[in-house]
Amino acid sequence: MNAWQSLEPRLQGVLTLDRAPIAVAFLDAAPTGVRRFMGQVPSGCSFWSIAASAPAGKSAFYTVPSDHYNCPIGAYTHRIDLPAERAHELTDVLGFMAQIGYLKMEEVPGIPRWATVPGAIVYARLGEMPVPPDAIVLAVPTRSAMLLTEATLAAGGTLPSTLPRPTCMAIPAAVAGGTTLSHGCVGNRVYTDVGEGDLYVMLRTADVEGLLAALPRVHDANRQLLDYHQARKQTLLQAG
Repeated sequence: MNAWQSLEPRLQGVLTLDRAPIAVAFLDAAPTGVRRFMGQVPSGCSFWSIAASAPAGKSAFYTVPSDHYNCPIGAYTHRIDLPAERAHELTDVLGFMAQIGYLKMEEVPGIPRWATVPGAIVYARLGEMPVPPDAIVLAVPTRSAMLLTEATLAAGGTLPSTLPRPTCMAIPAAVAGGTTLSHGCVGNRVYTDVGEGDLYVMLRTADVEGLLAALPRVHDANRQLLDYHQARKQTLLQAG
C-alpha cells in the first residue's frame, strides 16, 4: 500500500465520512494500467460521484480532455480548451450567468485554474488511487469542515480560504495554496447529489500527513469543549 492509500481509513476514522474521499491527479499523459473512462457526463464534478459510488476496487479511471467538453466551466478551471466549434459554449454560459445576476464578468479572470494543460486526469477513491494524487476532495458536514479547518491551523497551515462558485476551482486553489473550502455551487449539487448540509474541503496531498497528525488532538479538544459549553449553558440557564 502506498502512503496516500493509507490516508482514507485514517480520515474516515476521525471524520466518519458519508461519502468516500476522492483523489485527483493531473497528468501529462494517460497512465498505464488504469482504465479509461468511457461515456459522457454533464459536468467535470460528475467524475467525483462516479469514483465515490463505484464498487470496491473499481473506482479508479482516467479521463482525457475531450471527456470534459460538456462542462465549459469545469474545462476552464482545469485549463482544458474547448474545440473551436464549441468554444462559444463557455461565453454562452458565462453570459447567461451574468445576465441573471449569478456572477459578474469581471470576476472570471480571478477564477483559479490548473497551471498547465493536462493530458489526462485520474480519479479514484483515495484508498484506491493508482498514482500519486495532487488533491483530495472531501464532501463533509459543517462540523467536519470545522475540524479540518482547525487541524489545518494546528498543523501550521494558513487559515483556509472559502471560495464561492464554481466548486471545481477549489481544486487548483488548494494545490496552489493549501486547504480550501467551497460551499458548493448549484450546478455541482445537481450533478453530484451532494447532501444539502454538506460542503467541500479540498486538501493538498502534501499537507495531509500533518493534518492527520493534528486531527485527533483537535477532535479531542472539541469533545472537551463540547462538555464544557454544555455544562456552562446549563449552569447559566439555571442561574437565570
